[in-house]
Amino acid sequence: MNDAYFFLGLFAFVFVIWLVTGGPHRPLSFAGPVLTTHISSQGVSFSGGNDFLPLTPSVSYRAASPSQNTAQQVENISAGVQRVSGEVRSLSQKVSRAVAFAPPSRYRGIVFLEHYVSHPGATDPAQEYVRLRVSVNAPGPVDISGWRLESGASGAAATIPEGTEVPLSGVINASQPIVLNPGDTAIISTGQSPLGASFRENECTGYFSQYQSFYPPLPQICPTPYHELQKFYGQNYLHDYTCINYVQNLNRCTLVAAPPANVSGACVTFLTNYLNYNGCVNAHQNDPNFKGTVWRIYLGRNQSMWRKNYEVVKLLDKNGKTVDMFSY
Repeated sequence: MNDAYFFLGLFAFVFVIWLVTGGPHRPLSFAGPVLTTHISSQGVSFSGGNDFLPLTPSVSYRAASPSQNTAQQVENISAGVQRVSGEVRSLSQKVSRAVAFAPPSRYRGIVFLEHYVSHPGATDPAQEYVRLRVSVNAPGPVDISGWRLESGASGAAATIPEGTEVPLSGVINASQPIVLNPGDTAIISTGQSPLGASFRENECTGYFSQYQSFYPPLPQICPTPYHELQKFYGQNYLHDYTCINYVQNLNRCTLVAAPPANVSGACVTFLTNYLNYNGCVNAHQNDPNFKGTVWRIYLGRNQSMWRKNYEVVKLLDKNGKTVDMFSY
């Protein structure tokens, strides 16, 4: 009778393992590495791995002798199931990563996705974005124009376009490849660019946010209006108290569209020439730290690209090889 319980328990144990690994629906057999089961009179053991994946540590369960009671056998089987389940999960994760990165890009380990999507599935695709960064230890600049972002869940895909490193307002800006230096970051928005192009942040781009919305908000790092007054008004600025008083009450990155009527003509000239985006660029484009380390990239889609849940985000290089990926 004890022998019958033992073999029933052993059969149940193997059946549970089969279910844990996905039963008839798990596609592990198509991914390369497999979980191998060894059954003998000495017990049951499980192992997995091949040349592509590191060998998963073997997990063994030694059958109880017929002399042991049924309760002890069940306890041993339960403990074995728990140990093997952990090993199966570990092997499954390695298989998933191996399949996703097959074949891997030469930029793997150099360019990384931040494993987070902001506002996935947003009604306004401009609010949906991902970030990528280039390692500070990268051997050199990386041209990412022509790379692709793909949804592993829906199959939606978009190509990273060219951009304008230093755009100007009121003109058609020439496009160029988007080249990230070591340590640079790119915020890749699903929607349309408020400027009509992708661009690199700079000392003056905060002016754009006065009348347009950016996600995330543009940093307000423009030179202070009073600093500009001291530098560009001229030597007589101290005599123009009205202008000084007006300028000191302005916030950074504030474009003065309509100067007040009570300021001098010299003050109006200063406000018109310097306190706006193009004037700021003309005055500061040769500053040592004028260009920022962040690109704003726009995929130009009219609807969201990423699902709210159960999504796989892939970054592919120009050759279609996987640079990085994550899931949520």
